[in-house]
Amino acid sequence: MKTLLVALLVAILCAGKAHAFFCYRCENEPSNWNCMKAVKCAEQDQFCTTITSTSGSGKNAVYQLSKRCTPTCTENFIDTGLTSVSTKCCSHSLCNISGATSVKTSGLLMAVGVLASFFYIFQSLL
Repeated sequence: MKTLLVALLVAILCAGKAHAFFCYRCENEPSNWNCMKAVKCAEQDQFCTTITSTSGSGKNAVYQLSKRCTPTCTENFIDTGLTSVSTKCCSHSLCNISGATSVKTSGLLMAVGVLASFFYIFQSLL
């Protein structure tokens, strides 16, 4: 039994790390609904990126969204008044699902909100 466990441990340590990193990919789409195609990234890719650009204002505003895998990423936001470009980076599979660039949700914050809602409902029933 010990021999089997040692052999299994050696096999695990000697096996190469499997690369299975996925990101959503699209180019210059007007809606996030068009950016839901998941692709397997190259081995050197470490990040999923979401690049949003907006030009114009009001009814004439043009919104474009691009998502891809990249080996490096620098987050930035550039606003010239009539145009803006934002780059967001994340580093786990399929993390670039949202097209929203300024919305960040915390799991803990969401859980606290849900719990507070339940407490309020139960308190009002008593």
